Amino acid sequence: MLKPLKIGEVEVGFPVVLASLAGYSDLAYRLICRSLSAPYCTTEAMLDRQFLMESRVLRRLVRLDDADHPVAGQIMGSEPAVMAQAAAVVSRLGFDVIDLNFACPVRKVLARKRGGYLMSQPDRVLDIVAAVLESVPDRPVTLKLRRAFQETETSSQAFWKIAHGAFKAGIAGICVHARSVDQKYRGPADWSFLARVKREFPDRTVIGSGGVHTAADALRMIEETGVDGVMAARGAIGNPWIFRQAREIAAGREPRAPEIDEQRELISLHFRTACDLYGPKRGLRIMRNFGICYARRHPYPAQVRAAVIKVKSERDWQEWMEAFYSQPDS
Repeated sequence: MLKPLKIGEVEVGFPVVLASLAGYSDLAYRLICRSLSAPYCTTEAMLDRQFLMESRVLRRLVRLDDADHPVAGQIMGSEPAVMAQAAAVVSRLGFDVIDLNFACPVRKVLARKRGGYLMSQPDRVLDIVAAVLESVPDRPVTLKLRRAFQETETSSQAFWKIAHGAFKAGIAGICVHARSVDQKYRGPADWSFLARVKREFPDRTVIGSGGVHTAADALRMIEETGVDGVMAARGAIGNPWIFRQAREIAAGREPRAPEIDEQRELISLHFRTACDLYGPKRGLRIMRNFGICYARRHPYPAQVRAAVIKVKSERDWQEWMEAFYSQPDS
């Protein structure tokens, strides 16, 4: 039996959810994941300063839909006052949870002293948390953390200072990626650290991340570590079926891999949704990247991937679909 996930007063339910994925967890893909039973999703990371100005990028990132709830709006920045202003805008836009990213390991993010860089600056993180909590008293606030900035004792101490201070201040939960910032996505994720975090905070909401490639991995993380939920990240890119499969396993059933006809229907729906939301040109560009990811589920992944990379037009896309995802009797 799995305990339903709750974030503050937000009832999530099934505890396997979609992580924030740069370039992937846009509204179109969140809706696709919802269609396959994802109960909760997080947006792509949005820079706090984007909320202080009008921009096409911001309009794309903040799109919501009635079917896309509950949903967290994730913001990233380094100045307490700016993060607080951004959080207030995210709340007014209708996001159910405000998520603060202190975990991103991308080099250009670290160079600008955002994301994972702040795992080395616990006092700054807690200043941001305090400012955001004051600006959005009506929304749950969560943090995305990594277990450390570097593989040092000082970095480990910084995690605990942030976690204890943030919970004391009033945040609703933390999502912990079980690698250090320095590790990025290399090497094994340290699930024993997640177990330690949950033991330290038995009555708080702790969500785990890292090393979840399949639905079985997600449920195994809950069983082995005791975390309250799991964020499916890279394992969910091009694999929205991971959410349905997790529910099937939890119910004692064999998880169903998508046959070609199901893949075709879902990819076609994703294409239409993306083009409707962003226009044909941008929609095609987004879907070409997703096509590379969807190819992993195909019986001939290398051929499908090589072909979709060459797609330049909607006609190319339709020919690609016809070549690899057509009806068996067509």
